[in-house]
Amino acid sequence: MHRPGLVSTFTLTSMLWIFNSFRSLHGALPFAQKCEEALSSPLPHTAFTASSVFTSGYAPGYAKLNRRGGAGGWSPQDSDSYPWLQVDLGNRRQVVAVATQGRYSSSDWTTRYRLLYSDTGRNWKPYHQDGNIWAFSGNSNTESVVRHDLAKGIMGRFLRFVPLDWSGEGRIGLRIEVYGCSYWADVINFDGQGVISYRFKVKKMKIIKDVIALKFKTSESEGVILHGEGQQGDYITLELRRAKLLLQINLGSNQYGSILGHTSVTSGSLLDDHHWHSVMIERYRRNVNFTLDTHTQHFRTNGEFDHLDLDYELSFGGMPYSGKPVGGGMKNFRGCMESINYNGDNITDLARRKKLDTSSFRNLSLSCVESHSFTVFFNATSFLQLPGRANQDVVSLGFQFRTWNADGLLLFSNLDDGTLEIALDDGKVGVHFNVTQMKNTRIDISSGSVLNDGQWHTVRLVAKENSVLLTIDGDEASAIRTTTPITIRTGGTYHLGGYFLPTLAPPTQKSFQGCMQAILLDDQPADMHAVEKGIVGAFENVSLDMCAIIDRCMPNHCEHGGRCKQTWDRFSCTCDGTGYTGATCHTSVFEQSCEAYKHLGRSSDTYWIDPDGSGPLGPFKVNCNMTEDKVWTTVVNNLPAQTSVTGSSRERRTVLQLNYSASMEQVTAITTSAEHCEQHVSYGCLMSRLLNTPDGTPYTWWVGRSSEKHFYWGGSGPGIQKCSCGIDRNCTDPKYDCNCDADHKQWREDSGLLVYKDHLPVSQVAVGDTNRLGSEAKLTVGPLRCQGDRNYWNAASFTTPSSYLHFSTFQGETSADISFYFKTSAPYGVFLENLGNTDFIRLELKSPTVISFSFDVGNGPVELAVHSATPLNDDQWHRVMAERNVKEAVLQLDLNYREARPAPPQGHTRLELFSQLYVGAAGGQRGFLGCIRSLRMNGVTLDLEERAKVTPGVKPGCQGHCTSYGMYCRNGGKCVEKYNGYSCDCTATAYDGPFCTKDVGGFFEAGTLVRYDFLSESAATNQDTRFVAQPSTTQEVNLTGEAVAFSFSTSNTPAILLYVSSKTQDYLALVLRQNGTLQVRYNLGGLKEPFTIDVDQRNLANGQPHTINMSRSNRTITIQLDHYPPVSYSLPEASDTQFNLVKTLFLGKVFETGVIDPALIERYNTPGFIGCLSRVQFNGVTPLKTALRNLVADRPIDRHPDKPTDRQSVPVSYQGKLVESNCGASPLTIPPMSAATDPWRLDSGAEFPFNEERVIPDGVNRNSAIIGGIIAVVIFTILCTLAFLIRYMFRHKGSYHTNESKAAEPASGESADTTIIGTDPNPETIDESKKEWFI
Repeated sequence: MHRPGLVSTFTLTSMLWIFNSFRSLHGALPFAQKCEEALSSPLPHTAFTASSVFTSGYAPGYAKLNRRGGAGGWSPQDSDSYPWLQVDLGNRRQVVAVATQGRYSSSDWTTRYRLLYSDTGRNWKPYHQDGNIWAFSGNSNTESVVRHDLAKGIMGRFLRFVPLDWSGEGRIGLRIEVYGCSYWADVINFDGQGVISYRFKVKKMKIIKDVIALKFKTSESEGVILHGEGQQGDYITLELRRAKLLLQINLGSNQYGSILGHTSVTSGSLLDDHHWHSVMIERYRRNVNFTLDTHTQHFRTNGEFDHLDLDYELSFGGMPYSGKPVGGGMKNFRGCMESINYNGDNITDLARRKKLDTSSFRNLSLSCVESHSFTVFFNATSFLQLPGRANQDVVSLGFQFRTWNADGLLLFSNLDDGTLEIALDDGKVGVHFNVTQMKNTRIDISSGSVLNDGQWHTVRLVAKENSVLLTIDGDEASAIRTTTPITIRTGGTYHLGGYFLPTLAPPTQKSFQGCMQAILLDDQPADMHAVEKGIVGAFENVSLDMCAIIDRCMPNHCEHGGRCKQTWDRFSCTCDGTGYTGATCHTSVFEQSCEAYKHLGRSSDTYWIDPDGSGPLGPFKVNCNMTEDKVWTTVVNNLPAQTSVTGSSRERRTVLQLNYSASMEQVTAITTSAEHCEQHVSYGCLMSRLLNTPDGTPYTWWVGRSSEKHFYWGGSGPGIQKCSCGIDRNCTDPKYDCNCDADHKQWREDSGLLVYKDHLPVSQVAVGDTNRLGSEAKLTVGPLRCQGDRNYWNAASFTTPSSYLHFSTFQGETSADISFYFKTSAPYGVFLENLGNTDFIRLELKSPTVISFSFDVGNGPVELAVHSATPLNDDQWHRVMAERNVKEAVLQLDLNYREARPAPPQGHTRLELFSQLYVGAAGGQRGFLGCIRSLRMNGVTLDLEERAKVTPGVKPGCQGHCTSYGMYCRNGGKCVEKYNGYSCDCTATAYDGPFCTKDVGGFFEAGTLVRYDFLSESAATNQDTRFVAQPSTTQEVNLTGEAVAFSFSTSNTPAILLYVSSKTQDYLALVLRQNGTLQVRYNLGGLKEPFTIDVDQRNLANGQPHTINMSRSNRTITIQLDHYPPVSYSLPEASDTQFNLVKTLFLGKVFETGVIDPALIERYNTPGFIGCLSRVQFNGVTPLKTALRNLVADRPIDRHPDKPTDRQSVPVSYQGKLVESNCGASPLTIPPMSAATDPWRLDSGAEFPFNEERVIPDGVNRNSAIIGGIIAVVIFTILCTLAFLIRYMFRHKGSYHTNESKAAEPASGESADTTIIGTDPNPETIDESKKEWFI
């Protein structure tokens, strides 16, 4: 029995249980109890040690805060190259703060230091903060106390203070205090054999929630930490793999593919450092929090199930001994664990009290066995000099190293007669012997690959007479051997990590950044403890017994799938293929919507959009349809039109699943911000009821985006169980509210638009009444169409200097981006501000030409400013984009001005804010007057309009909004925002006037031509600024498509209307032939003759205006003449598709010095076009409009044919007499051709009303198919007869119907059929012979 109340109570109880478990597991944390004890002051003098002591009065025991004993503090010897002060806290403690002071009454203090900690006084770990080895700021005098609260508490017994800088007036002086509290935990040492088995109280556990917590440390890079599995395929495994933590969990999926439930998440790096790491796994159903140290990942498991089904037990330290084969070579864990907790049970305590099975351990140890390795840490200025055995004839060396750098010097030695170098070259270990015996002998060998991956790698080199053997990681396959005869005598001294002394044969690399351990020189282990005490060897800038390597790619600051690469001291992000850009792949390269693309001047096309910008949603493709007044965004689905459904019933419905070209989250982002959405649905029915109206239970329903069922259909609305005909009361049977509900034995249809956008898109349709004999349904669900973008136009007007809007605190700790549009007439003002204790972020207009972006993340204030060449308080929209991340800060204005500032190599990286976010003003700052719109912060659009409705001094929206009035800017004119209105910018159109609706045309006399030169990039930069607004094809020298549009009227033929030349033999020409028909000629190469298209057989030289719209995309050419439907043509396969090196466009006549088709000149260029041309446009260029506007500016208008206008300042010139006139765009005076005689009608693709006579697949209506076949045969016979008669009559009477003279016979390439339909200039008169051909 289902009990909802019980389930809700259980869910709440489970969440409270997880919370309480979390608190119990973290009881020792500072926020759970007061942890402020002074830990070092009560300690005896013997607890303090140091690297050296200046004199006995400066002993480390005197280095207690505010104490004056001895000389008043600790100071080392001046010769100490690696000074440190160490304190033994007696037991492991939790440390939360440290404080320092200079030596009493002196000039000695420490200005900067590092803090190291350890459990054993060996294997030190530096304190990290913000991804770096942290350097604490110290003192500036002897008495003041400087305290630092640690961002994260540390656990250890030994602390070591390492001075980095000190007083310039004296030497190092230090007194210290450590604050914290006691810490204790049960520890278990795992030897790689033993496994702890936690047996469940029942045989099988069906677990809906888990809380697992533990701490571990190890020097191994592989090992299973915990594992549990069930017979149904469920499992959970936590293991180390390549020193990273891998969590694998499977809650199961359907029975046919349990692998679909597998989920794998990786965290951390370099975890084989033998230091403690804390892990917590919190799972509730499929939601998981995976925390390693301080980094938490949130994810949701794959599959459909919520429970983790485990059998018998959960194993810690390895795989259970079940007798099953263990795949993948998984090793047991070797190292230490403490504080193991599983769902409230303390596993370590149970094991200590022998309440768990530990029989697999040979000897269960409750203390941690420490590592015996001694690590050396090198930086770019370090070296370590160690002694070997001199004058040996065998070189036997070995060591382990780890690094991120692809190059570096590992070892160098001066031999008795030559040099030896072991270096890292491009991620490979190379050995270079240079032996200078009687003649120079050089041996170069290398092995390994990608050894700069941060992992430990072992190098072993053995060289003796006539043999050199190099082995990497003990792999025999990597062994490289050479038998070049050499004689070797060791020199007795080895330099590791760097060599800076002068030598005759210097090494190829100078230094190494990384760690080394297990150093073996001449078959003798290096005594690093003696080195540390200064007994043997020498070193400089080396950190002993410590490996401070940092994985700067973990956690990965590269967002949105960016790939992280690193060197020793920095990381970089590769953003290729992600759709994002910036130092951390944070900023989307795509616009947020089709609306935004339109306001960049883009036309209808398929675009990538990113509605949430830098948010988690990825970019996706949509179709953008830019209409005159609206912008439509279309997302298609995969359901074929007229999908047939049979055999479904109420008990067993057929469910049709719709998948869209974007995820449901991405589609939801579109519908949420849209002003209106719609989706067309159609249900064709043959004895198939739809909604079972008026009062029955629906047979068919659909599911929207929230997975809710809906029982209304297109044309109706939520809660109204009707179809469109029911709303309009015009159903075929008035007793029903849907046509299909009448259950007729004829095909009917219910269709309409779904417009309630919160329910869209349709994700499923369940059809339930097609199981009767002869019943069938045909379903069509159209694409989702949305228009408008409320986020893009969300605006507020600030009317007083003190007015502002406030929002919740901005959360942008490590990565923040802010973008918005503004317009103002004020000279200054604060756009927004958010404050913290010392951190802040602010964007403001500092002056009429300066935008400022300032912030502080704890390293001191940083300010970026961009300077505009023109005033910004010009009442025009300007766009501001600011970004700040761990790598850099960037400020950009209007996509033209940009300022960037790299982040400091070490310092705070987290922006910590606590106040509200203020938009429009800030405390004590000068407020902003004007409009702000589309304010987005980290991908979230702030609703300025909603907040402005309840805020004094701020008004929602902005006057002069183009979203309200931009529809009046016609023909591609751009709307320009103003406070009290708007204007239409017609610069890029072939029109003029207040709404870009006035045709711009001119009258051409005989010999008149207009020439437009397509500028080269160099020429474009030298143009007069008056013509910068005229677009050119600077970026389209080689075209794969053209768009040509113009209108004309003339009574004279032949003529060239438009000609586009090139610097090659390519050209495009639109000409009127002798008989007045229009011909398009393309010569793009690849063909012997130009490709010609005879657009129509009508005489267009009839004195009437005609409109041409032509476009080409690669091989497809589409031409529309007047009001007739467009017709598509295709270039031959042999033709090229690229119009190379476009040079000049001519109107009316060609006056060109380059290569021109002679046939074109001979037939069509004389005397030239006489008539009117209007609204000429070619790929965004308006040559005629530009010429006419230049003509008005440069009177007089009569130009000598031999003296064209000065083309050094403008791209357009003309010859002859050119008079502005719109005669080429007058309304048509002849009626359109009837459908019976319209030659374009066959391509119109008309849609017919849906009815039962439509063609039905699968032979459903056989009678209709038979009758149709008979009719087709009859029609085919008649057409063949007519074709034969027409061909016969054309053959014998062709000369009777042509108006051309004998001297103007068409070329041989032209068919006589094309000349027979020539018409008289008067289109109203049709002689009898013409009627004969229309029959």
